[in-house]
Amino acid sequence: MSEATTLTDPIISAHSRVPEMSIADVELPKETVGDITADHPTMTTRNVDVFYADKHAIIDVSLDIGRNEVVAMIGPSGCGKSTFLRCLNRMNDTIDICRVTGDIKLEGDDIYSKDMDVVLLRARVGMVFQKPNPFPKSIFENVAYGPRIHGLARDKTELEEIVHQSLERAGLLNEVKDRLDQPGTGLSGGQQQRLCIARTIAVNPDVILMDEPCSALDPIATARIEDLIDELKQNYSIAIVTHSMQQAARVSQRTAYFHLGHLVEVGATDQIFTNPRTKLTEDYITGRFG
Repeated sequence: MSEATTLTDPIISAHSRVPEMSIADVELPKETVGDITADHPTMTTRNVDVFYADKHAIIDVSLDIGRNEVVAMIGPSGCGKSTFLRCLNRMNDTIDICRVTGDIKLEGDDIYSKDMDVVLLRARVGMVFQKPNPFPKSIFENVAYGPRIHGLARDKTELEEIVHQSLERAGLLNEVKDRLDQPGTGLSGGQQQRLCIARTIAVNPDVILMDEPCSALDPIATARIEDLIDELKQNYSIAIVTHSMQQAARVSQRTAYFHLGHLVEVGATDQIFTNPRTKLTEDYITGRFG
């Protein structure tokens, strides 16, 4: 029996024996339970609030994303996981009614500073979305696009080297090396998602954000992405939003539980799933709601 199975067995068994309760029946703790800090943080967030017009979507959230670690964000639908994730590379800037307050820093740099170049920020903090979104270009051009516009290659040979290395690190090179001139949209769903990951790492980011990266994939493709995440954490900081508690248990070192815009609890993944500190986290883990 694998470690991941051991961690998630209590979830499965408890889910079958507890009565379901309404998400409105729970009482939120007054502050986050657990250690929000990382030993070697790449990103730090403090007292982050997000508003969509008058709606308070994220409420006073503080959390570090550590170097060479995977932080999983879990919680019921609509709890603010993806909204918070999008704050980390200013994707919420594209929403007119959205306002973000608080302090978010990348390697000590305030990402919401007026001096911050958002294009460069999104190169340093790459994002992999729920649905694979390759450009309508060749496989080669999908990966070469970022290095080319950011001037990371001095010549064609160096650009080709970056493309090949990125595809190899994404576990895709052997499958596509003989058809790099073919459209990326012609790949399978799992291959397209790995192509998007190769495109992200081609510009050598500090952080990779993943928003439900496996929700549209079959179990085999999901397993390959999860293996890839485990390899990528050796070089990158990774934050992943997932609805799958089993996936969070398999891929992450720390897990953060969100509820109604609040960060309720954060801690080592095995502790969160086997010995949560708050009843609210326990109720979600054991399937009472969500």
